[in-house]
Amino acid sequence: MIGKISLFILATTFITSSLLAQDDKIAPKYSNEFLQIGVGADALGMSNAVVAKIDNVNAGYWNPAGLTSVKTGWEVGAMHSEYFAGIAKYDYVGLARTLDKNSTIGFSFIRFAVDDIPNTTQLIDNGGNIDYDRITTFTAADYAFLFSYARKLNIEGLSVGGNFKLINRKVGDFAKAWGFGLDAGIQYKKNEHWKFGLMARDVTSTFNAWIFNLDASMQEVFVKTGNAIPENGLEITLPRFIGGVHTRYDIGKKGLFAGGELDFSITTDGKRNSLIKSNPFSIDPAVGVEFGYKTYVTLRFGVGNMQYIQDFDNKKSLTVQPNIGIGVNLKNFSLDYAFTDIGDQSTALYSHVISLRLKISSANDLIKN
Repeated sequence: MIGKISLFILATTFITSSLLAQDDKIAPKYSNEFLQIGVGADALGMSNAVVAKIDNVNAGYWNPAGLTSVKTGWEVGAMHSEYFAGIAKYDYVGLARTLDKNSTIGFSFIRFAVDDIPNTTQLIDNGGNIDYDRITTFTAADYAFLFSYARKLNIEGLSVGGNFKLINRKVGDFAKAWGFGLDAGIQYKKNEHWKFGLMARDVTSTFNAWIFNLDASMQEVFVKTGNAIPENGLEITLPRFIGGVHTRYDIGKKGLFAGGELDFSITTDGKRNSLIKSNPFSIDPAVGVEFGYKTYVTLRFGVGNMQYIQDFDNKKSLTVQPNIGIGVNLKNFSLDYAFTDIGDQSTALYSHVISLRLKISSANDLIKN
């Protein structure tokens, strides 16, 4: 059983990536999907509906135009979460630095990995005997490096930004891929109550070039188990567009406020199981709301991942994924928590997510700006 499971992990990872090599006119759905999970518990608590609202270091991921709202100096963000009972680990670190009153640069690092996967493809020796000493382990990991730049334009309240990203995906010593792509974003703050945002991910398409390193014995295992031997090839991630509108109003005169955002994520890789689906475009809406007291405490709620699920009686019902979160801010330090799922409606494996943000301003930065 262990051997079949580990071989299944290897085979599905390889075959998914090599399908495109057999027909370079097809871009697979859910390519580089680890980059759709999100960063920052503040955003996850609002079901990722933050493309217009985002105004901190995490904007390097959500909408680089939002980096222009980072204040003087440096801002650092970090997050760790685990999914599937701790099997998969997701880590993020972000940096943002103001260059002047109008421009900001940023860097984001993301890692999503499953470590210590048993490799039992060599469990049986040439004599047909089971030898547990032949079991080794490997890691399947996805890495992303995002380099961001944002700038305020001459139009009051309008900012633009972009990402250059490098992708590195590895499956032990068996397979690896390097990829690159571009993102572009825009934000417009109409007044104190309304903000608008648009994010174009993989706007030029993102390209991953896969190289497989399978020795003769492993290829023989694939053949005997009925799995196709993967081939070197190119995997393409097609563009995704996310538009959003955010509003915020004060409640009375005691520092209380309420806000919310509605986002629409438009994919271009064919019909998906989303609320609005067609070919090649599908639309997945998400909504998030928040209530808080000044900048000190914020409660967050969100609904997203809306899908129609078919039961055993062939009846379809609409399901949604709720998320909740809370944030605490003390001067230059922010701590956020979210209770959220990776997005799998069938298993609903909710996880606790914690993220931190820290603002660092030097005397030179204050004088210069």
